[in-house]
Amino acid sequence: DADLGHCVAYRDTATLPQGTTGNLFTVTGRVKLIGIYGTVTTAIQNQANNAKLSLNPDAAGLATVDICATLDIANDAVGVVYGITGTFANALVGASNGAAVSQAAPTTLEAGSLLLDCDASNTGSVKWAAFYIPLDPGARMIAA
Repeated sequence: DADLGHCVAYRDTATLPQGTTGNLFTVTGRVKLIGIYGTVTTAIQNQANNAKLSLNPDAAGLATVDICATLDIANDAVGVVYGITGTFANALVGASNGAAVSQAAPTTLEAGSLLLDCDASNTGSVKWAAFYIPLDPGARMIAA
């Protein structure tokens, strides 16, 4: 997709949030998310851990919204790649062959925090890359 060349934000590898949400990226202004990929860099512990991505918007009165459903990431090996389809009802996708699906439906994100939500405390680390198009002047995604 030619749009992937517009802007990219990288987040260095970091340990998983421990039974809570962790900030992946700060979104400043509206952006169109056209792809997000996480790559496991340290194997994830073998215990159930449902993970999903969500947006916590800055605007008063707006609630956090899941941008995908949960995926159990237990026992994922180094090199597993995560992505989303762009349909909020679809689960986070994890591919054990080192490849991930491309996002079929772009997602408009308002200013706020893009989060990784894990429901357990597992060891393991993931690095992330987000591809986006700014919709407002100066809008960006930056590593949190």
